[in-house]
Amino acid sequence: MKAVVVTNFGGLEYLSYQDIEVPKINEDEVLIQVVKTSVNFADIKQRYGKKGGKLPFVPGLDATGYVVEVGAKVSNLTVGQRVIAFTKGGSYAEYAVASHKLVYPIPDELDFETAAACPIVSFLSYRLLHNIARIEAGESVLVHAAAGGVGTTATQLAKLMGASKVIGTVGHPDKIKTALENGVDHVICYEQEDFAAKVNELTNGQGVDIILDSIAGAVTENSFNCLAPFGRLVHFGNSCGHVGNIKMVDLHASCRSVHGYSLGTTRQKRPELLQETAQKVIPYLVNKQLKISVGHRFPLKDAASAHLLVENRLNKGKIILDVLN
Repeated sequence: MKAVVVTNFGGLEYLSYQDIEVPKINEDEVLIQVVKTSVNFADIKQRYGKKGGKLPFVPGLDATGYVVEVGAKVSNLTVGQRVIAFTKGGSYAEYAVASHKLVYPIPDELDFETAAACPIVSFLSYRLLHNIARIEAGESVLVHAAAGGVGTTATQLAKLMGASKVIGTVGHPDKIKTALENGVDHVICYEQEDFAAKVNELTNGQGVDIILDSIAGAVTENSFNCLAPFGRLVHFGNSCGHVGNIKMVDLHASCRSVHGYSLGTTRQKRPELLQETAQKVIPYLVNKQLKISVGHRFPLKDAASAHLLVENRLNKGKIILDVLN
């Protein structure tokens, strides 16, 4: 089969489009013919060796396509089903393996592009807001990196869950339009102004109830300057590459809290939780209440071009790799 393989840790020159063997499945797994897959920031970190792993490897976290083989102990899936899945051993390939616990059937009404764009951003956004932040109707939300895949999805879900106001931050003025198109009420370019001061201005000095932070560093630190009493900051990434320092004095007296979340850890340690999440998210997609923003599409062989966009922070919405034409 054709696949994109990381041959060494490092730059784009180590992404190789080549022929490799179709992977074998264990008795509790399925083999999926991949129609489309998506590009995530974690793929870039993995390519640089920041997530461990052995060389060579196929990158990619999720895929959508058809089940073509079912392990002996799999009873909840059948050959021919249309599915989305979190894969084992990568998804930048014509075939991918997944544990049956991490595969989710999709109806014919859900097109493959939407399905490919949704697993990471929609499952993650839902759990951040519903399970971790425990959003309540009428609360306000600040979404950092609001023009990205998670940002655009979390904005929509926050509104569906009853948020009264969603404020977004972006790193470049070119991304303001994308954030607004996905429902953000106000957009702040944090490279041009103090986002915390602007948030306080927009909330009459009250601050926001929930902050979704995938950036870390100085952005995390400044977020406490606009987090309301009883507010929750949910930290789920460090795209800036720097550590943010949190002062304990900023927490107890104001009843504010900080929560950490990793979808990867959930997949590894408690995959059953995501079956419940899928049952909530997929109907939103089928009914078109939730629209995943797809900003870029590339053929599988051009995965390096997709990675370049992400590394340079030029992507808007999700990036899709077309595998099966």
